[in-house]
Amino acid sequence: MLTIGAERKEDIPSIREINLQAFGQEDEALLVERLRNSPSFIPQLSLVAYENGRAVGHAMFTHLKIDAGSGSIPALGLAPVAVLPAYQNQGMGRALIERGINDSREMGHEIVIVVGHPEYYPRFGFKPARAAGLECLFPVPDEAFMVLELTVDALDGISGTVVYPPEFHPCDFSPPKADQS
Repeated sequence: MLTIGAERKEDIPSIREINLQAFGQEDEALLVERLRNSPSFIPQLSLVAYENGRAVGHAMFTHLKIDAGSGSIPALGLAPVAVLPAYQNQGMGRALIERGINDSREMGHEIVIVVGHPEYYPRFGFKPARAAGLECLFPVPDEAFMVLELTVDALDGISGTVVYPPEFHPCDFSPPKADQS
């Protein structure tokens, strides 16, 4: 039986494993860890899907902002969404996203941004963000950069640049150059 709830401390190792297996690399697992330890983290919106008590999926909504020139507008970022490969294509990701959208709306949030598959996210109401007057600080294809208004007309009169928290941009490490003398 599928249940969804906010992450618990004992879920942390499973969440890491879910992201590692779902993406086949460490980047998303590290992103989750950085976000969890940042001011952008919203504990109620780090959601875990359980199948018969086993953690099998995870979705995270965190704080970000839209720099609208005259000020900042609060928004949420949806990333990452991960489901163990054996449980993919069974509605787990959809259930996590729908729960996160509903919980975000109930908490009073108005805008959610996602960079993701353009064939997948529109089913939840996401629309092209650039067409809504938003830009992204990093290069991203128009069709992958999307926004969802959780309240009617939340984006009316708003244009600006989506600013992700620094946890999305880990410091680049450049090793020191060898002494040439």
